[in-house]
Amino acid sequence: MSTRETSTADDPVIESFDQLVAPMIGGEKPPADWRIGTEHEKLVYKRADHRAPSYDEQCGIRDLLGGLEQFGWQPVEEGGNVIALKGVDGAVSLEPAGQLELSGAPLENLHQTCAETGRHLEQVKAVGEKCGVGYLGLGMWPDKTREELPIMPKGRYDIMLRHMPRVGSMGLDMMLRTCTIQVNLDYSSEADMVQKFRVGLALQPLATALFANSPFTEGKPNGFLSYRSHIWSDTDPARTGMLPFVFEDGFGYGRWAEYMLDVPMYFVFRDGKYIDAAGLSFRDFLDGKLSVLPGERPTQSDWWDHLSTAFPEVRLKSFLEMRGADGGPWNRICALPAFWVGLLYDQGALDAAWDLVKG
Repeated sequence: MSTRETSTADDPVIESFDQLVAPMIGGEKPPADWRIGTEHEKLVYKRADHRAPSYDEQCGIRDLLGGLEQFGWQPVEEGGNVIALKGVDGAVSLEPAGQLELSGAPLENLHQTCAETGRHLEQVKAVGEKCGVGYLGLGMWPDKTREELPIMPKGRYDIMLRHMPRVGSMGLDMMLRTCTIQVNLDYSSEADMVQKFRVGLALQPLATALFANSPFTEGKPNGFLSYRSHIWSDTDPARTGMLPFVFEDGFGYGRWAEYMLDVPMYFVFRDGKYIDAAGLSFRDFLDGKLSVLPGERPTQSDWWDHLSTAFPEVRLKSFLEMRGADGGPWNRICALPAFWVGLLYDQGALDAAWDLVKG
């Protein structure tokens, strides 16, 4: 999940619908400039007793982040706590229960993104060995209950943890117990985005099945190959799922912006702090009627933040995110971008895939 570093005082205030679609239009790139971004999360445990380490304990999550600084990563703080790292290989961030994520840099080819993954795993392994910490490449904790897991000191997570039980029975499981691999890809035009979005969404269940890696819950078989995918079925229906409107005539940047305007808000970021706006309307925010910031209108950064709070199987920001796969080990982290690049970056394959699924 995203990490904010600064407030939005100098951001342009949104005054027109054109500004809502501007991030998507701004993502358009000629094919020669298309890149591949890979994001992957891993579970962290103490080797001595298999606990998930807390943030503050000795050789806990804070110390792991500190140990990674020796490799050139720069710390990002929130409220005096290091909650992320940034560097040439993208960003390292924390999921709500201390799952460690690499959001890789946009790279030119599959060999580069796989090598980036290898560097990251070698780095976290080196730091973990000094601290007695190990990692699991799985789609969810195979043994832990929610109550056994720590909470990371990030303001947006506090808001989400309070809100999740109001809108679904499994949102806390999604936040605390799961891990994923995601692939981020570019598009050249609105029409290209639409075709890739539709094919990616139609084939996302296939990726979920191929990369299924979460068959255990609390130490027992759970009856699913991907329980992580099942968790999404009752997390928050207002911001998750398969999105049938993507396949309707007229889908494009404007329709996506309208969808996002109907996704309830989580927060507004001001002066280094997250203000709880859970369940409120971004449309009201546009009209200056947001109850937690009366009279104030959103900035471009507020909209960018909001774009990161929908969790469908494919998501559009200024690129497309393929979001259906479970977390996994190194070879699967390298395989998932190969799967999607082969389908979506080759026009012949993309056209053939669309012919198969458009039925």
